[in-house]
Amino acid sequence: MNKRPYTIKLYMPNGNPNSIKIIEKMNWTGVGIEMSRDDWETHKSRKEFDQAGIYVLIGYAENSDLPTIYIGQGDGIRKRIESHYKEKEFWEKLIVFVSSNKGLNRGHITWLEYELIKIAREHKRCILDNGNSPNEPILTEAEKADTNEFLQEMLSIFPLVEVKIFDKAKIIDVKQHNKKALKENKTIQDTVVVPANEDGFNETFLNQNCWYAIRISGGKLNEIKYIAAYQTAPISAITYYAEVESIEAYGDGSKYKLNFKGKAKKIEPIKFTGATQGILQSPRYTNIEKLLQAKSWKDVF
Repeated sequence: MNKRPYTIKLYMPNGNPNSIKIIEKMNWTGVGIEMSRDDWETHKSRKEFDQAGIYVLIGYAENSDLPTIYIGQGDGIRKRIESHYKEKEFWEKLIVFVSSNKGLNRGHITWLEYELIKIAREHKRCILDNGNSPNEPILTEAEKADTNEFLQEMLSIFPLVEVKIFDKAKIIDVKQHNKKALKENKTIQDTVVVPANEDGFNETFLNQNCWYAIRISGGKLNEIKYIAAYQTAPISAITYYAEVESIEAYGDGSKYKLNFKGKAKKIEPIKFTGATQGILQSPRYTNIEKLLQAKSWKDVF
């Protein structure tokens, strides 16, 4: 997607930004609508839903760190969305795109659906509720060029409504970031300690050589070089650590995936006996030298 300055116009029909937004962009023939599921019944009669368009349903399934999405299209999208309102429980938010001059036809919206599904599958930042991947519809060279322009405008709008699943996750090179951090601060907290239950620890930390769905403070991203696992009860101890090779955005929010540089290394368990309850229910930060020399949890933090 080309990076160029642009202006967005947001209109809130009922004055509530958490209810419905109408999104327009200078020199674009499209219109976007962002709406909460709770407001569908109130606003479903809007004329935009009479048109051919493409839509994305977004929400979170139970016990999932990744958002679940469904990408659809229709000649008149109201009926399609109404059926999803009754039959699909996961979604909390709806994003719709239609043409302001009714210039989208069946071929255009089918191609847009095909492309969005392809992008979502490639970036792997969500769980797709769609079944099989559709085949690419046949468009003339000129039609494809015009429809691709419409797609690029859509992609520029998604992040503005907090939808990042169609952006490729930026990968942070830990080695390069740590060089910068060391110049600025010699006593950085370069190790994040994360709680891990038995299943997640064995499957992900030890076998996949990574750990994900971690919330990391923005100021810590350029410091982290190591990750350590605190195995929850009944072990209740820090037992392994690994060097981090890269960090990338995970899912649609402010969570990250840490990729290891090789296998995690076992250390003498650092027991949390006598620690304050809940001390490691979320990530904590320390220094690798402190971690490797620690005899108790008090030495770590």
